[in-house]
Amino acid sequence: MPFDFRRFDIYRKVPKDLTQPTYTGAIISICCCLFILFLFLSELTGFITTEVVNELYVDDPDKDSGGKIDVSLNFSLPNLHCELVGLDIQDEMGRHEVGHIDNSMKILLNNGADCRFEGQFSINKVPGNFHVSTHSATAQPQNPDMTHIIHKLSFGDTLQVQNVHGAFNALGGADRLTSNPLASHDYILKIVPTVYEDKSGKQRYSYQYTVANKEYVAYSHTGRIIPAIWFRYDLSPITVKDTERRQLLYRFITTICAIIGGTFTVAGILDSCIFTASEAWKKIQLGKIH
Repeated sequence: MPFDFRRFDIYRKVPKDLTQPTYTGAIISICCCLFILFLFLSELTGFITTEVVNELYVDDPDKDSGGKIDVSLNFSLPNLHCELVGLDIQDEMGRHEVGHIDNSMKILLNNGADCRFEGQFSINKVPGNFHVSTHSATAQPQNPDMTHIIHKLSFGDTLQVQNVHGAFNALGGADRLTSNPLASHDYILKIVPTVYEDKSGKQRYSYQYTVANKEYVAYSHTGRIIPAIWFRYDLSPITVKDTERRQLLYRFITTICAIIGGTFTVAGILDSCIFTASEAWKKIQLGKIH
């Protein structure tokens, strides 16, 4: 007797003349197919879309930076001449630099009456401050006006990723033009290290920060202190990591199989229940007639 391979078929076919189509079954079948199509498109969209996963941990993520953080600062002083403006940097490691000029530029506006400062510099990963003042000027002005607009203050690499939202330039657009011209401004910054890892595994290091500020006129026993714009910073030990991830192919296939199988199973049970109830109701009606 020849071997019949068909005996391994677990999906035995029922002849069409032994099946009975119904309107209810047709409606359920159409709804079932539409439902499967909807879920399939939803899962396909999720599979194609890149997900950004966020996590927190305690560590210094950028150990190759040499303990430095790059800073980008851009602001305008509408009522102060550029030759009077200077950037001073100091921190708890003993750094004290007055009139920092490396990688910085002063742009004269309105025939020299206004000044725009753009600079890139680095700070140590320890608490400290950098401030804008007239301390480096050869001759101190009598009443320097420190009203200002901050266009940009950012730390580390610039992240331009749609799925990542954070305070990377929290002071951008800060307008202090209506402040007291003789007042000093204190911005207290809490810097949070941030790592962004794309799908290829490449990492970029940036820093978010929160800010609180106050405005005051300072005095000492010798009189009023020359105003300045202070940026006092400290680093958070918590690192934020954003990682790009895409759903794995086998999980996508498993989900699609579960959707199709589960939907057809539930639809089959529902159709069977409706058909059985319909047949029972017909028998009851026939019994009443007889």
